[in-house]
Amino acid sequence: MTKQNLYVDINVLQTVPSSNINRDDTGAPKTAVFGGVTRSRVSSQSWKRAIRQLFEQQSDGADWLDGIRSTQLPVLLADKIQELDSELAHDEATDLSLAVFKQAGIKVDKNTQNTRALLMLSEGQLTKLAKYVTENDEIDKKAIKQTLKSNNSLDLALFGRMVADDNSLNVDASCQVAHAVSTHELVPEFDYFTAVDDEQKAAGSAMIGTVEYNSATLYRYANVNMNELIHNLGDFDVAIKGLKLFVKDFILSMPTGMQNSFANKTVPQYVMVTVRQDTPVNLVSAFEEPVTSRNGYVQPSIEKLEAEYVKTQKFVEKPVALFVLTNENSELKEQADDLNTLLNNVAHTIETRVSDENSNN
Repeated sequence: MTKQNLYVDINVLQTVPSSNINRDDTGAPKTAVFGGVTRSRVSSQSWKRAIRQLFEQQSDGADWLDGIRSTQLPVLLADKIQELDSELAHDEATDLSLAVFKQAGIKVDKNTQNTRALLMLSEGQLTKLAKYVTENDEIDKKAIKQTLKSNNSLDLALFGRMVADDNSLNVDASCQVAHAVSTHELVPEFDYFTAVDDEQKAAGSAMIGTVEYNSATLYRYANVNMNELIHNLGDFDVAIKGLKLFVKDFILSMPTGMQNSFANKTVPQYVMVTVRQDTPVNLVSAFEEPVTSRNGYVQPSIEKLEAEYVKTQKFVEKPVALFVLTNENSELKEQADDLNTLLNNVAHTIETRVSDENSNN
């Protein structure tokens, strides 16, 4: 029997005050034109980076939460090899590390000993590679590649890996993250600032400048293909833990751009999570016509989002489950009392569906 698809959609409405959390090449907050007007935008890459940093903070030494994206992985592997075999000289450990990457088909710059492009490995993969080369006299190509295809970290399992040198080492992402956009038209603003030299006695400023910023109610969206996440992690229980952690960290994370200048860390005002069998559904079309208001954007954004959710039922199947978390007014009945309850309800839904499927098999 073919496995049923299970997709988890995460929809978030979050108001962010004066801020510049994700800048373009000119230093201005990123924007997008949607529905004929300019919107505030935060790139998916920026938010995924913030989520990965939370994973690292919460790892507590757990290999499945430690992913490393760097060009310096050959150097890190050489260090691990020396940790396992302190009798090896630095040059010997380096040679072994370079031999591993050569067998894997990943090109390394001879001068810098760095890979030519960013590469993501898990801490578990690095450790297993180091252990393999210290316990074996010869390096087997198949064994190296097998190690690089197993022991994925959560961020690697979610966001994937592309290896241009050898696409057999690619990991298909089990998660998609959309660029966040404001539910309303953007009004850019500029902060004119001066800085005074404490030791300068004469009147005047030592520095003058401007910083562009904005404030917005953002619509944020991500989805997870549970079957792919289970496949990438290789363990159902770990995948459930990973899903709960990702949903929580997607909801609570925020990119750190200029946070010391604006102290803009907020929590969402509204979260809707659905579990679907047919297809993921991004509800951003709710805001193609921008929200207009003189009394705040959150409540009218909630109303438009929930109306769009209802409208989509003409095109897609009704979700297996839906959960809402908010302190605002909502027309949907499936309310969770708090974030932990929402996470547990989502996990229980997935566990029940998979259990029922296994029983039918």
